[in-house]
Amino acid sequence: MPVRQLSEAMVNRIAAGEVVERPASVVKELVENALDAGARRIDVLTDGGGRRLIRVTDDGVGMPRADLELAVDRHATSKLSGDDLLAIHTLGFRGEALPSIGAVARLILTTRHKDEPHAWTLEVDAGKKSDAKPAALGHGTTVEVRDLFYATPARLKFLKTDRSEAEAVREVVRRLAMSRPDVAFTLAGEERAPLTWGAATDELSRLGDVLGADFGTNAISIDAEREGVRLQGFAGLPTLSRANTLGQYLFVNGRPVRDKVLIGAVRAAYADYLPRDRHPLLALFVTLESREVDVNVHPAKTEVRFRDGALVRGLIVRALKEALAREGQRAASTGGGAIAAFRPVTMARRGAYDWRNSPARPIPMAPRGGAALGFAEVAQEAYQAGFDVGAPSADARIESFEPAAEQIEQPLGAARAQVHETYIVSQTRDGLVIVDQHAAHERIVYERMKAAVEKSGVARQILLIPEIVELDEADAARLVARADELARFGLAVEAFGPGAVAVRETPSMLGDVDVRGLLRDLGEHMAEWDDSLPLERRLLHVSATMACHGSVRAGRRLKPEEMNALLREMEETPNSGQCNHGRPTYVELKLTDIERLFGRR
Repeated sequence: MPVRQLSEAMVNRIAAGEVVERPASVVKELVENALDAGARRIDVLTDGGGRRLIRVTDDGVGMPRADLELAVDRHATSKLSGDDLLAIHTLGFRGEALPSIGAVARLILTTRHKDEPHAWTLEVDAGKKSDAKPAALGHGTTVEVRDLFYATPARLKFLKTDRSEAEAVREVVRRLAMSRPDVAFTLAGEERAPLTWGAATDELSRLGDVLGADFGTNAISIDAEREGVRLQGFAGLPTLSRANTLGQYLFVNGRPVRDKVLIGAVRAAYADYLPRDRHPLLALFVTLESREVDVNVHPAKTEVRFRDGALVRGLIVRALKEALAREGQRAASTGGGAIAAFRPVTMARRGAYDWRNSPARPIPMAPRGGAALGFAEVAQEAYQAGFDVGAPSADARIESFEPAAEQIEQPLGAARAQVHETYIVSQTRDGLVIVDQHAAHERIVYERMKAAVEKSGVARQILLIPEIVELDEADAARLVARADELARFGLAVEAFGPGAVAVRETPSMLGDVDVRGLLRDLGEHMAEWDDSLPLERRLLHVSATMACHGSVRAGRRLKPEEMNALLREMEETPNSGQCNHGRPTYVELKLTDIERLFGRR
């Protein structure tokens, strides 16, 4: 077949595939154009998920007739004053959106500039442009797109259901609304109830409107700067997490992006708080000189490339870690029904707690079958009683006692009862606190273990008779291969034939731990490790696993002194608002909330 020159219409349709993938792509381009035009209100209407109709109306500056006729030609833009692609200060700049849309659909633009006596309208039907005609419009611009992809029928086959496409449109508008809280947005269509976000006075108000009240009440403020790079926004507490990264909204110079550097930095910052299958909710805004970031990576403009990616990554990791440490004693206030009334307390810290320089406290030994509580000396008598650890009790009996008056004034109050031998009920001056004893102690043991490893390594206890643990051969091999790393945590292992490991020493702070269960869990976790996973991340996984096995279990009955000692430990331990798996360790209910539940307020 001989080489031939493609027609301009065919070239436009092929090129349109890079910009217009689905209705959501069209909405993104049109809303970004409205924002670049200085709009303060943007209304979006769709029908058929955007396949039949997309209408975007704004109150921006509009266009004069000459600009309107040129705007639908390829590579015509008002957003680049020169040829410097690094000096980009607008969301759009390629000059491809409108001609690409017009090449595959029926496009109608109606606009009025303040210097024009009336509005002008122009149509583009499958690439064929009409002349501009007078029209009626108060101000701003209205762009109407009908029968998307009718000129390229093959593309229609790849669209999803109307509801799925409408949800993609909604997500696009959500992201753009978060980036511009000063602009009012309305989204309507037959697939959904209308959504309206009025202009907000501050960023958190808009984020709360878009992401929900839970985010607004469980968000931590982020504000940091380094070498000309500014990071602002809000990050959710670890207890407010999701099973995927779709709740992570990242922006660079006001542009919504999905960047691997930013996503990796967020994952690293939360590594000490969440398991690998949970992801935080957050909205972060990175601002830097336009010359320090390349936004001309992909036609969709959702990918960027930083000149100094390490600087941006380090800033995000450090800022998030510092913020999480600062608010580490808060627990999320999520829930439904009556639980929605629960909210975290704000504990007045007794001074900076630096676990890197703080020696690990001696933890008393537990009898076989038990776990080391480590709640100071008050736990010694409890250990002598030889509590047995069993399955969580289904017994609803409550053992209550008078609170210690001097402890009611403490942030987490004084213990009053233990419910189901799992939850501690504490009384504060103006409410009550419910603590998950296992989750709380798990965090305490974890922080102590990190402190010990940072200082000089975890103290060991030698087993009189080495314990032989039989495992899957692959798991056994992984444990032996990382014996040096495990030794830092006081766990001495060595090979003992195919599929078996000999354990000669265990961490003393864990007491008489279930060695078989511990090694089985460690082996399973190591199977998921990537060879490129940093040593620090691997050590954190080991710490978290050991802390879980060394913590007081649900189903154990505690004495009042033990409960109060646990509460005091929580008040002094960083990040005690959530356990190692991102779950809350406690919730608080104020008296006003209780009265509201019973209709007394």
